[in-house]
Amino acid sequence: MTTRIDAPFLHDPALGRVLSALTGAGHQALVVGGAVRNALLGQPTSDVDIATSARPDETRRLCEAAGLRAVPTGIEHGTITVVVDGTGFEVTTFRRDVETDGRRAIVAYSDRIDEDAHRRDFTMNALYADASGLVLDPVGGLPDLAARRLRFVGAPRERIREDFLRILRFYRFHAWYGAKGAADAEALGACAELAGGLDGISRERIGAETRKLLSAPDPTEAVTLMRDAGVLAHILHGADPGHLAALVAVEQAIGAPADWQRRLALLGATDPDCALRLSRDEARFHERLTASLALPLPEAAYRFGAQIARSAALISMARGATPRAEWEDDIAQAASARLPIAAGDLMPELAGPELGEALRRADAAFLASGFKLDPEALKLIALGRSDVMKG
Repeated sequence: MTTRIDAPFLHDPALGRVLSALTGAGHQALVVGGAVRNALLGQPTSDVDIATSARPDETRRLCEAAGLRAVPTGIEHGTITVVVDGTGFEVTTFRRDVETDGRRAIVAYSDRIDEDAHRRDFTMNALYADASGLVLDPVGGLPDLAARRLRFVGAPRERIREDFLRILRFYRFHAWYGAKGAADAEALGACAELAGGLDGISRERIGAETRKLLSAPDPTEAVTLMRDAGVLAHILHGADPGHLAALVAVEQAIGAPADWQRRLALLGATDPDCALRLSRDEARFHERLTASLALPLPEAAYRFGAQIARSAALISMARGATPRAEWEDDIAQAASARLPIAAGDLMPELAGPELGEALRRADAAFLASGFKLDPEALKLIALGRSDVMKG
């Protein structure tokens, strides 16, 4: 049976110019992977990648001859990025693996789409479409996609040994596209058996996959399967997904968007900064969110802002806490509150360490008052003259 897609990207003149530059010279040029998969699922598409029988030098020559900008961004892997009116398309020559070591592959170019398909990770990612939308399925990905069944191309152990990061990709794609309760048993067994291979993968690659996994609408089953297979312990020591389902339920109940950092904090992993190579800003956010879990909600909002306090509230609810009905109003009020006195208001009476301690005393009193104390009262408290206010 013939399958076709009619996705918006197929009507993009920029894509048409790239495909025409290659097919006009007699080469195959096909949209491949996620764009085709998502079009079949009726989901949005971000990047559109192209696979071609043209060699990289030929791709570059033909595209430049057509007035397109061709940049050799991944020439060692056979990839040329073709830029049309500000939109970039990664164009990669059909390939077959020659040698792999679990982290990277040595590839040879190929003229055959079936060889290119057989080196890809999952059958639902090995789907191709021509300019007319006709879908080509060399490895049986269409029935797998229809059943939301994530299946490795060929033998799972072989695919994983080529690149151990595919273990995490399996769980990530299961979270995004797999049917619940239908994870492939052979794939799960291979992931469990070869989980130790993740120890040799860079933390940057581990982190990128983990961010995407935890950003899925509901990653609970995938993360739980990772724990059961011993995979989770290889990337996030001490992580416990026991309350993850409850957090997702809370998020969905109040319409909160999925947030990988909130979910990471809930998991309670030790040293996620190192494990995932968090950026400085990400690490700072994680540290503040973790600290806020030990604070009353208004204080968390006052100290760290509304975004962190809101995530802390959702985590606390997932763990069984019941905040008061006005919790969101409490966050908004506390996050907007500002201590109405500054160091200059206490000088020259105080200086040095005494000045810092006085400001902390005033800050604590302002918080305890529900942000109601006025500047004069706070100044008296800061100066140790709070008895003046008695009566």
